[in-house]
Amino acid sequence: MIKLITKKKNKTGVITMKKHLRTTPEIKEFLIEADSKFSPIISAVGDIEVELEPDLFVSLVSTIVGQQLSNKVLEIIWNRFDTLLQGEVTPEKILNLPDEKIREVGISYRKIEYIKNLAQKVLNGELDLVALESFSDQEVIEKLVELKGIGVWTAEMLLIFSLGRSDVFSVRDLGLRRGVTRLYDLGDVSDDEVAKIAAKWSPYRTFASLYLWRYFSS
Repeated sequence: MIKLITKKKNKTGVITMKKHLRTTPEIKEFLIEADSKFSPIISAVGDIEVELEPDLFVSLVSTIVGQQLSNKVLEIIWNRFDTLLQGEVTPEKILNLPDEKIREVGISYRKIEYIKNLAQKVLNGELDLVALESFSDQEVIEKLVELKGIGVWTAEMLLIFSLGRSDVFSVRDLGLRRGVTRLYDLGDVSDDEVAKIAAKWSPYRTFASLYLWRYFSS
């Protein structure tokens, strides 16, 4: 499910492993047996492979920047931000930048506050990114939501796209909710109803999420 590619030490001092999150025949078979509605989706999409972001700090910062933005807009703003930081998105560099300079690349002052608060917590050791690797999914969420500007959705995106956890489904993600309602031809549904539907896809809810995102965004 997760292939270790390389191992390095990033600029925040965290030992990281570059990984891929990828489907296997067993995962695809499980999803189809658990829910026959996945059969045409998996046939249409095929195998999925996602390269994970090994730098947890970069992942959190980019997710904060991307809150309520389309992927296209996020890419534009992130490229400007990365250029401003000369390709080194680190707590030190972010804290040394005036808010006004960051605002010029398109990041709101509120998000700047969140990003700098995160950077300070990492720099002074209040947030130990290394420790997150050994936390359970729920422990990661509980730890991260203590930080200003980081909610459950942001923590869940870190679990999927950096930590490579296999059983994560974000019930409040708009794309996933849209996918569930279209898959089952439903109207408005509650968080509990979405969670109940997704429960049948455990322990591979992450891969169900990836298929729903890919299929219903095409």
